[in-house]
Amino acid sequence: MSIKKDILLRVGTVYISLVILAIFIIIQLFVVQFIQGGKWRGLAKELSLKDITISPNRGDILSYDGRLLASSVPFYEIRIDTRAKGLTQEVFNKSIDSLSLCLSRLLGDKSQAAYKNEIKKARKENKRYYLLSRKVDYIQLKKLRTFPMFRLGQNKGGLIAVQNNVRFKPHGSLATRTIGNTSKSDVGNIVGIEGAYDDYLAGKEGIRLMQRLSGGVWMPVNDRNEVEPEDGYDITTTIDVNIQDVAESALRKQLTKHNAHHGCAILMEVETGEIKAMASLEKDPGGLYFERYNYALGESTEPGSTFKLASMIALLEDGYINLEDTVDTGKGSFLYKGKNIKDTEDEGLGKITMLEAFTHSSNVGISKKIIQYYSGRESQFIDRLYRMKLNQKLGIEIRGEGKPEIKYPGDRFWSGWSLPMMSIGYEVRLAPIHTLTFYNAVANNGEMVKPRFVKSITLHGNEIKTFETEVINPSICSGSTLKKLRKMLAGVVDSGTAHNLSDTILRIAGKTGTAQIARGKAGYDKVSYQASFVGYFPAEDPKYSCIVVVNAPSNSVYYGNVVAGPVFKEIADKVYASSLNWHAIVKPERHPVVDIPYSKTGKRKELDIVMDKLNIPVNEKNAETDWVMTNRKDNKIEYSNRKIIEHLVPNVVDMGLKDALYLLENAGLRVIVRGRGKVVSQSIAPGTRVRQGNTVYLSMSMG
Repeated sequence: MSIKKDILLRVGTVYISLVILAIFIIIQLFVVQFIQGGKWRGLAKELSLKDITISPNRGDILSYDGRLLASSVPFYEIRIDTRAKGLTQEVFNKSIDSLSLCLSRLLGDKSQAAYKNEIKKARKENKRYYLLSRKVDYIQLKKLRTFPMFRLGQNKGGLIAVQNNVRFKPHGSLATRTIGNTSKSDVGNIVGIEGAYDDYLAGKEGIRLMQRLSGGVWMPVNDRNEVEPEDGYDITTTIDVNIQDVAESALRKQLTKHNAHHGCAILMEVETGEIKAMASLEKDPGGLYFERYNYALGESTEPGSTFKLASMIALLEDGYINLEDTVDTGKGSFLYKGKNIKDTEDEGLGKITMLEAFTHSSNVGISKKIIQYYSGRESQFIDRLYRMKLNQKLGIEIRGEGKPEIKYPGDRFWSGWSLPMMSIGYEVRLAPIHTLTFYNAVANNGEMVKPRFVKSITLHGNEIKTFETEVINPSICSGSTLKKLRKMLAGVVDSGTAHNLSDTILRIAGKTGTAQIARGKAGYDKVSYQASFVGYFPAEDPKYSCIVVVNAPSNSVYYGNVVAGPVFKEIADKVYASSLNWHAIVKPERHPVVDIPYSKTGKRKELDIVMDKLNIPVNEKNAETDWVMTNRKDNKIEYSNRKIIEHLVPNVVDMGLKDALYLLENAGLRVIVRGRGKVVSQSIAPGTRVRQGNTVYLSMSMG
C-alpha cells in the first residue's frame, strides 16, 4: 500500500470516528434535553430551591381577666441581599450613606462609617444573605422598612427580615409550672398549660420558598411566604395574677422561715372548681425557692390528719356514731396488735366527744372508733372511700397528676394494722389537689367538681370553645352528714388545733394535718414531716377552698396550724380584700364638704379649662392679665394679676415646671432645675433685665 493511501485511510478512519462521536453527542443532547429534561430540571431545582416551614405565632396564655401570662414576641434577623436583581449600582451609591446613618441611629451598635464599610465590602464579595442584626423587634423593623434603599423591598432594596418568635412571660417566674414552657426537644411541649393545650396554641405552619446560594446559604426567594402560617388560639385560664402572687409570696416566706425543702398552695373557687392560684416551690442548693416541680399536682404522699374527714364521713354515713358520742382516749395512746397509736397531747384528752376528737385531731379517738365498727368489715370502710372517688385520678388536663393509692383488703400490702392507720391518714396516698377537691366538695354542698385551669379558647377575640364545670361526684354524703362536717371543720378553727387562725375577718373552716413521711432516697432526712392545712372560707357561705402543704420543715416546728396555716390565712385575707361583693357599700354623705383643690399659678386660658371641667367656681374680677396667680378663698379659686414684661426676668414662683420653662426659655435664659413640684425660688430676681444666655436656677417644692 502506498504512503498516500495509508494516510487517506487513517484520515478517513479519524473522520468517520469523529462523525460517529458527534452523532452520539447530538443524540445524547436530544435525550437529555427532550426525553430526560424534566427529570434533570427537577433535580436541579431540588438542589437550588427548597420549601422551609415557617413557624406560626403561638397563641397567648391569659389570666382570668385577660392579663398576659405567656406570649410569643416576634424578633427578626435583619439581612441584606447586596446583589438583589433590582439593586443597581446607581441606587446603591445614592442610598448607602443615608442607609448607614439610619442603621447606626436605630441599632446604636456601630458608627455610620462602620456600617457603610461593612455593607460595601459585602456587596464587593457578592454576599446575598448578609447578616446585619440578629435581634430586632417589630417596631424597629417597621422603621427599617422606611430607610433609604430598604424601602424599595427585597428585590430592589435587598432587605430580608427573618422572623423568630421568643416565648415571653411578663410576670417572670409567677405560676411558671402551671403555665408551662415550650420546648424544641423530641418530646415537644408537655409541661403545664403550654403542654396540655399545645394543639390549640401551636397554630399551623406556613411554607416559604428558599434558594441555595454559594457557600450553602439559603435565602428567601420572595418577599411573601408561599403559604402563610396560621396563628395559634389564645387560652384564657382561671388564674388570678394577684392571688397567685400572694400565694407564692406567703408560701416562700413560710418555707424560708421553717427551712423547709418544698411546699405548695392551691386556691379553688368552690362552685366552679376554677383554680385561682397554684404554687409549688422547692429549695435550690443556694437556699432560694423556685418552681421546679408541680408538687401540688404530682406528689402523692400520706396526707395524715386531713384524711380523718373521710373516716368521719364513713362513721356518720353508716350510722355508727353521732358527734355527741364519746370515746375514751385515755392518756393519749393505746396498743393495737403490738403497735402504739399516739396523740400529740402530752397528757391525753381523756373521755371526749367525737366532735372534740376531730377538732383536736385525736389519732386515738378516730382510730378506736374505726376499729370498733369496721374490724372484720374492712371492705365496708374501703368501699365507702371508693364511693367518694378518693381512689380515682381527677383526669386533670395538665400532665403529671399523681395517682391516689387506697388499698383494698386482700391486696399485697394489706396488713392487720392497715385499718387504723388508714383512718388517720397513713397507708394511703393523695396529692394535694386530690385532698383539696375532697374538701371543696364539703364546701360545695356535697358536690365534687373537677379542678379547672382553663375558661375558654379564643382566636383574635372570638370565642372558639368554653369550658364548663364538670361534676365528678354529685354527692359525697347525705345532707345531714354534711351539716355535721361543716360544724366539725368550723370547730377546728374556733376551738381546735387551728385556733390560731380564728383571729381573721373571714371565718375559716378547715383541718390541720401533720404526717411523718418516709423519704427513702430523697436528698434530706429519711423521715421528715409534712405540715398541711386545708379548708374553705367564709365558713358560713363558702366561696373558696384552699390547701397549703409544707414538706420537711427542719427548724423543729412542724405542726400544720403553725407552718401551713399562716399561708392559708394570708391568701384568705387577700381574697377578702380584693372581693368587692364581701364589703358593705359606702353610702355618700348627704351634704359632703367640698374642699377646693390647690392650684398653681399659670396661664389663664388653661386654668379656665380645668376649673370648668372640674366645676370649680372662680372669682376673676381682679384679673386682667394672660398669666394669673391663684388663691383659695370662700370655696372659690380667686385669680389675681401676674404681669409678664418683655426683656425683664418673669416671676415664675408658684408655677409648675412646664409654665416656668416656657416663660424663662422664651425670654432667652438657660434653666437648671433642682427637685420637682412647684417653683419655690429662682436665682435671678423677677424684674431684672434679661441678659441672653444667662442661667437661672429653679428650686422646686420637693427636692
